[in-house]
Amino acid sequence: MQIRFWGVRGSFPVPGSTTNRVGGNTSCVQVCPDDGTVLVIDAGTGIRKLGQQLMTGPCGQGAGLVHLLISHTHWDHIQGIPFFAPLYQAGNQVKIYARQQDVQLETIFCSQTKDPYFPVSLSDVAASISFSALIEGESFTVGDTRVRCARLNHPFISIGYRIDADGASLAYVSDTAPFDRILFGRQFIAGRPDLDSPPREDAAKLQAMRQGVVELCRGCDLVVYDTMFRMHEYLARPHWGHSSPEHALELVHEAGARCLALFHHAPDRSDDEVEQDVQTARGRARCKVFAAEEGAVFDVGDGARRVD
Repeated sequence: MQIRFWGVRGSFPVPGSTTNRVGGNTSCVQVCPDDGTVLVIDAGTGIRKLGQQLMTGPCGQGAGLVHLLISHTHWDHIQGIPFFAPLYQAGNQVKIYARQQDVQLETIFCSQTKDPYFPVSLSDVAASISFSALIEGESFTVGDTRVRCARLNHPFISIGYRIDADGASLAYVSDTAPFDRILFGRQFIAGRPDLDSPPREDAAKLQAMRQGVVELCRGCDLVVYDTMFRMHEYLARPHWGHSSPEHALELVHEAGARCLALFHHAPDRSDDEVEQDVQTARGRARCKVFAAEEGAVFDVGDGARRVD
């Protein structure tokens, strides 16, 4: 199994000279099992280049099948969908999986291409699109690949994914806050709240959620984790729902994972600053640590080894 990073930034895309090395596109990761299944996690702006690459294969002949796992529907995780080339080729199939309980998934995704936002409605594209609503804790198979999901601590609720295939395992945990102070639900928090201990009921829910994420990452060869904040930034904006490398390392160490990829880099974080964060994290780590970089390809199995 391989993993390729097509978009690694959070919030919004940031092209430019200070982000060229790590990359400026928003979240999109491709998982490539040995059986050839096309499995994609999140659809930020990085999915545009992925779509172009897929059109050189079966998708270009209208024979493609793409499985698209969405962590949540904030803009930086879905904004590339209207620019995903396989959608515009008749015969292709795109299966979209996401957590949803209250509103139909089709309604959510089609709303971003309605007038006056985009000239082609998602309901009118040439490819066949289907939607599967997920609940945290659910597991299912895609080809020979087992997919499992767990709830994360993020406004309007995000889910993380674990992928097991070819004797290897990886977890994708973006976006999430830590599990010790604020319990996020279906709302945004307008301002920085008091960071005293949460109510007892919330604390129990947070602990259960954290344990679910630990189990999601248990023994993984690679964990891709939201590390948008440095610790002082988290303390200033805990209500934004993101983590720091320190939070990621604590959880990954407990889970016994072999490698950690820092991910969902802050849009104002330069390449050099990302590298500083990697070096700092390595000084505290008991596992391999690297930064997710756009275009990087890793063999996953007995850890993760870069091969591009």
